[in-house]
Amino acid sequence: MAVIRPIRKEPVALHSQAMDNLEFIRSTMERSGSFTAVPGIGGILMGATALFAAFAAHLSKSPKAWLAIWAGEAALAFAIGLAFSYRKAMRDGNPLISRPFRRFVFAMAPSALVGLLLTVLIFRDGQQPLLPAVWLLLYGLGVSSAGAFSVRVVPLMGVCFLALGGVAVFTPAAWGDALMAAGFGGLHIGFGYLIARHFGG
Repeated sequence: MAVIRPIRKEPVALHSQAMDNLEFIRSTMERSGSFTAVPGIGGILMGATALFAAFAAHLSKSPKAWLAIWAGEAALAFAIGLAFSYRKAMRDGNPLISRPFRRFVFAMAPSALVGLLLTVLIFRDGQQPLLPAVWLLLYGLGVSSAGAFSVRVVPLMGVCFLALGGVAVFTPAAWGDALMAAGFGGLHIGFGYLIARHFGG
């Protein structure tokens, strides 16, 4: 007569289950507290338009035309970023206007406001060559601060902008458009690609 033996399963270690549960809780809390709708594809488009703006600004005939080109680029980049953030949030089933989004915006707003005021002051006093360094530094500061509430590559992008702004402080004014092309163009394209590839588009 055959002997029936019970099937034995290896018990799952209690500490392994606990670690899995903690990892799940941690990742869920991180997602709920972070602004994850940072647009990778939108960042690439922002960078592409900035490259065209840098070329056009370099060929401009007057300081007013130069400022108008970059102001137009800033408005266009803002619209692209907002539109693609909304698209990404809707695709992921999350509302764009959320607590992480508000924290992200409030962290970046002071630098943007200071940038606007300094632009008026500097341009009024005929010191236009100072603007590339000021814009790169303040944008880097804003992105670094806001990045604390976003995916982990965003603060790194802010640090890269700060570094490029530091270079702009010590280089000839004639390099201004090239440095802004490298920053608002190249860095946006590079980090936009990383975000699109590793953080969902």
